[in-house]
Amino acid sequence: MSAIDEGIVREYFEQAGFFVRQARKYALTARRGTPEEVIDLVVFNPGWQPGSRRPEFFLFPNELPFVHRGVVSIKGWHAAGRFTPSMLRNQPEIFRFLEQSVLKEASRFFPANVADQDGGELLKILVLPGLPTAEPFRSQAVSMLKEKGVDAVISFRAMLLDLIDKVELNRNYGKSDTLQLIRVLKNYDLLQDPQLDLLADKRRS
Repeated sequence: MSAIDEGIVREYFEQAGFFVRQARKYALTARRGTPEEVIDLVVFNPGWQPGSRRPEFFLFPNELPFVHRGVVSIKGWHAAGRFTPSMLRNQPEIFRFLEQSVLKEASRFFPANVADQDGGELLKILVLPGLPTAEPFRSQAVSMLKEKGVDAVISFRAMLLDLIDKVELNRNYGKSDTLQLIRVLKNYDLLQDPQLDLLADKRRS
């Protein structure tokens, strides 16, 4: 996982009001990581309301208020593209963060009373480039992820669209390289707000 991948995920959650903690500050080598080393990020939503419904499987921005706490695994395999059923079957390391030893370690990042509030549920969130858009491959991939124990997925495209929408040209994001880069690209018309793209599509139609 590269620093830029982690930066995108961190900003996505922080812009939604989450507290985000990085479990380790170094990159893993070829060796198999310990349970703590498998964790990429843990997230906590201080604005979560007790009794809230469970978030949907696809964790778009409007679903984030229903997330209380979670362990996040980031697979920024952008060259691989979409995570097909075949890839999910042949890459068992994708699901390493679902092992009980890893989840037990992740739970230690939260106070004991936090687990009592949401019934002890720790959401297992997988961040990936994307899933197939064509059927039946999309449904097969979703079913496989759920069967393995993944509670929610977020695509990099969804996160980037949300961040692009929120970054303002008249603000200096000097404390975030990720947001500052998006601001610079928007300033030079190399990126457009998603709303502008929608308006352009409507005009063409």
